[in-house]
Amino acid sequence: MTATQNDQTGRKKRPEPSAEAKAAVELVRAAKEQGLSLTGPDGLLRQLTKTVLETALNEEMTEHLGYAKHEPDGVGAGNIRNGSRSKTVLTDASGPVRIDVPRDRAGTFEPQIVKKRQRRLSGVDEVVLSLYAKGLTTGEISAHFAEIYGASVSKETISRITDKVIEEMTDWSHRPLDEIYAAVFIDAIVVKVRDGQVANRPFYAAIGVTLDGEKDILGLWAGTGGEGAKFWMSVLTDLRNRGVKDVFFLVCDGLKDCPRS
Repeated sequence: MTATQNDQTGRKKRPEPSAEAKAAVELVRAAKEQGLSLTGPDGLLRQLTKTVLETALNEEMTEHLGYAKHEPDGVGAGNIRNGSRSKTVLTDASGPVRIDVPRDRAGTFEPQIVKKRQRRLSGVDEVVLSLYAKGLTTGEISAHFAEIYGASVSKETISRITDKVIEEMTDWSHRPLDEIYAAVFIDAIVVKVRDGQVANRPFYAAIGVTLDGEKDILGLWAGTGGEGAKFWMSVLTDLRNRGVKDVFFLVCDGLKDCPRS
């Protein structure tokens, strides 16, 4: 249908998008084509999975030898650390993850979280999401490791692994971010949390697309299922406090009370 002259003159002409906005649109399009998922073969969880597994393996080695890396107690010990070997494990949701497994000189170390000759890990993706999300207690994180290990390692080792993972998680979740992002996508995934009983809880991920087209998990937050405007304001405030000043597009379709672009 052709618009009349009066219709045309009565409408306000939309301003042309800036060159920066056009570039941001193209970056978002390319990122969507390449995939923005947390899980899957091209998902963004691989590095976090690698960090959790290697942290746990190194703490297992500490228990095996009786002293931590670089501690004076290791001087003159009969058995010492002897580098590491690379190994690829296949996870259910994130696909293959390459990890470095520590070795001891005597060859007596028997890792438990990733056993010798074990190539497939089940449920590790949900555990990693839980460990890196803000909002979980130390007890909830420890309960995840207790379930993974069962009785194969001591409570002291589980406590030490939990403390080390929390240290890594804190560094990751407080790291500085870029000032400007082409887009930030906020997505939800349901994760089983264990602390006395198993309960499904939603976890929210902010996935950023930088002005160079790189994708990164900016943060993870544990929810309760009843998130409202106050929760989302805390998420956005967290991103701002870590250095984010502007975002061309904020996308969080289908999430209640989340600001949309």
